[in-house]
Amino acid sequence: MVHKKIITIISILGFVSFTTFVWAVGAMASPYATQVIAYQAGSNAASGYTDPSTALGEPSRVTAGWPSGETDVTMFNAAWNTDQVVSIGAGGYLILGFDHPVYDDPYNPYGIDLLVFGNAFFTDSNYPNGVAGGIWAEPAKISVSQDGSTWYDISSVTADNLFPTQGYTNTSGPYGNDGTNPSNFLKPVDPNIDWQGKSYSELLALYDGSGGGTGVDISETGLEWIQYVKLWQPEGDSWSAEIDAVADVAPVPIPAALWLLGSGLLGLIGIRRKRL
Repeated sequence: MVHKKIITIISILGFVSFTTFVWAVGAMASPYATQVIAYQAGSNAASGYTDPSTALGEPSRVTAGWPSGETDVTMFNAAWNTDQVVSIGAGGYLILGFDHPVYDDPYNPYGIDLLVFGNAFFTDSNYPNGVAGGIWAEPAKISVSQDGSTWYDISSVTADNLFPTQGYTNTSGPYGNDGTNPSNFLKPVDPNIDWQGKSYSELLALYDGSGGGTGVDISETGLEWIQYVKLWQPEGDSWSAEIDAVADVAPVPIPAALWLLGSGLLGLIGIRRKRL
């Protein structure tokens, strides 16, 4: 009986160690797309916004101010520099690759596995105070793939849409330039929040430290993991979506209680050995 308990304990600790190892290996890879596989500007892609490499790496936290200077990227003030976003346009597409598989991970918040950042923003119904009256979005379709050849469409959400990017958690106003605490670009916004009519400060609270982005749940494709993302627009679209980045969502760490359980079980093993 004692031996069975010890085996069970070792199995639990082995699972914790293995999970930690998997997450540690994942942490060594970039959480953002690292490679442009292909890009074709659409018929109405924005002039000057056709450098696909701008979609690699993390999303923009600061952008050009108007008429001069710089401002923080906020949910009311999107990135718009030519070196920050790439335009897709009708009939166009952008294919990006990660340097690792992006998993449909049960530990990911809200079941979201992938984030797509564009330059959508909330329209300000009480300018310049920041009250979300609507969303300025230029939607693009999202497809995912394991091999860059066979594609699976995402039907539940579109890119360059909800939720707008928030570069810092403490920028004092929707058009400020004083942010010092970077938001988490690997943490999704709760897709069920009620954002309409909310003030800037209320929206910051609802974002809960997240940097925004369109949240994609890979499970709707039936795939366990993907490594390539395609952002595209059908022929005939009268708008052009802009893409800033794509990110692999960070899973929530193993609860502290589980670590305490593991430590306690190790202690019990030690006590048992002394008695023996």
